[in-house]
Amino acid sequence: MSVFSLEAAQGNPVTSETVDRLCSELGVSIDPSEKEAYTRLLAVFHDASEQLMSLEDYIPKADSTRFKREEVHFPEREHNSHGAWAWKCRIVDTKAQGGKLHGKTFAIKDNVAVKDVPMLLGTNFIKGYVPDCDATVVTRIIEAGGEIQGKSVCENMCHSATSHSSGTGVVESPFAKGYSSGGSSSGSGVLVALGEVWGAIGADQGGSIRVPAANCGVVGMKPTFGLVPYTGSGSNEPTNDHLGPMTRNVLENALFLEVIAGNDNIDDRSFAAPRPSDIPTYSAVQDIPANKPLAGKRFAVITESLSTPATDPRVIETFERAVSKFEDLGATVEQVSIPIHANGAAIWTGISKVGGFLAKTSGSFGRRGHQMLSLNNLLHPMAQENWDEAYVSTKNIYLNGLYAVQQFPQLLAKATNLSRQLRDAYDAALDTYDLLLTPTLPYVATSHAAPDAEPLEQIQKQVGLTSNTAPFNQSGHPVLALPIGMLEALEGPGVGEKVKLPVSMQLIGKWWDEMTVYEASYAWERSNNWRIM
Repeated sequence: MSVFSLEAAQGNPVTSETVDRLCSELGVSIDPSEKEAYTRLLAVFHDASEQLMSLEDYIPKADSTRFKREEVHFPEREHNSHGAWAWKCRIVDTKAQGGKLHGKTFAIKDNVAVKDVPMLLGTNFIKGYVPDCDATVVTRIIEAGGEIQGKSVCENMCHSATSHSSGTGVVESPFAKGYSSGGSSSGSGVLVALGEVWGAIGADQGGSIRVPAANCGVVGMKPTFGLVPYTGSGSNEPTNDHLGPMTRNVLENALFLEVIAGNDNIDDRSFAAPRPSDIPTYSAVQDIPANKPLAGKRFAVITESLSTPATDPRVIETFERAVSKFEDLGATVEQVSIPIHANGAAIWTGISKVGGFLAKTSGSFGRRGHQMLSLNNLLHPMAQENWDEAYVSTKNIYLNGLYAVQQFPQLLAKATNLSRQLRDAYDAALDTYDLLLTPTLPYVATSHAAPDAEPLEQIQKQVGLTSNTAPFNQSGHPVLALPIGMLEALEGPGVGEKVKLPVSMQLIGKWWDEMTVYEASYAWERSNNWRIM
């Protein structure tokens, strides 16, 4: 411990009563003969902290001249048919000379920073936040020739897997209004599906790329943990955080990932990732053979993924038909039992609830990277007005997290250990198989909760929804959600009209082996028309 002085500054607020209060909160007492010493040590720490907080913050530079922000505005309803745009703008590289993404348009999920463009985070829990930096992925898109057209709606604080929670209103399914587009990257999925943008950035902390990809009939990749830097993005819990590409097809997704992947030397999640110059050419999947492109590959369906809570048997039938198509492409498909998969969502919950609470109060600790302090200041301390505006899942995280800290103080540590066991179990299966397969979601999109729905009614719409997605946020494996068919809605406003909604499959690969995931996905997509399956 570094102590630079034993004399407190004039006006220092620390007193012996301060030490008494802290000891009381710790549940300990201090020897009276030592109280003056600890009071002085705390006082000089206070002075050092004040001095540190007075220093100018370090913020990664964003080139607002080269990457000029234009036409920044909140979209009118007539230009936002499905409620998917959170904010509109236009940002291009004024010095662009081609690039892999030249001429392509993009939406950025609204928990990802774009300097000088308001970030709503889908919530009224906090208000008035305008980022002072660009996320790494934003810079990489623009430098590659892409055009940022705006921010896509993020569900409330990234805390909902359905699309009725945003402070700007519901985000409608691109297949049928009145139904969920999935969350929390709801706007990203819809804008891609409607063709309003070529691609969109999604953020996935428990399935938030893959759930909307499944509901919107698009391709969503949650890459290996850390492959895409999280710098400049709002975090729920650092070990769950992933950014990834959402596109209309596999080849576009592979090209998009080529551009945004690679260590940025800022975010410690990315430190194990290759340098951007060493990222594989994922788009080379277009060169796989036309005949039996997956010859020699071995895939396995995770048995436990077929019996998750609230599973619709029609989804399993659609999934099994889709899986059988891999055999036509030359692969062998078996089943493998991974018993801990059934506990994967519970392990994720232990980390996301406790870690999510701590991250919102004390801030992420033990991390190397950039902290968006102006956002942190809005999150904590919390006032009653913040609480009153919070979504049900946000309130639940605070209550669950604080309760666990008090009643189960080792829960986060235990769940962290079990998450490593979860990863080891998947890795063991992947020693035998090239890919693992599961349904993405157990049922098709639900109708929106009513605007005045009680808390349990809002949560009911997503019970069991992330049972097959959340485990892989903790294991860190790359997972792609691929549309594989359509099924009629069983409830909601479209039942009498026989509205059909998408079904999706997950392809899970080894750490850093996105290429195999893309090869299998591309081969399947090239040979099948999921819209008529």
